[in-house]
Amino acid sequence: NLTRALASEWGVKGITVNSICPGYFYTDLTTDTLNSDFFQANAKTMIPLERYGKEGELDSTAIFLASPASSYVTGVMIPVDGGYTCM
Repeated sequence: NLTRALASEWGVKGITVNSICPGYFYTDLTTDTLNSDFFQANAKTMIPLERYGKEGELDSTAIFLASPASSYVTGVMIPVDGGYTCM
């Protein structure tokens, strides 16, 4: 995938490459849909945290990746999806 390929290629230049893979999040465009009975039932069966992401829940991942704390982290795709991808 692109994240790993670029991390491999650019690592020798000291450049880290990572990606954030968001799940379903409430936004102005998705709130009505995600609040529907169908999607609420889906959240309870498909997402271990049994809910969709809220505003601000991606921020800490982006801040971590942009900080010196992640200086040895490269080539990873971090899912921020309430556990959806582990089901």
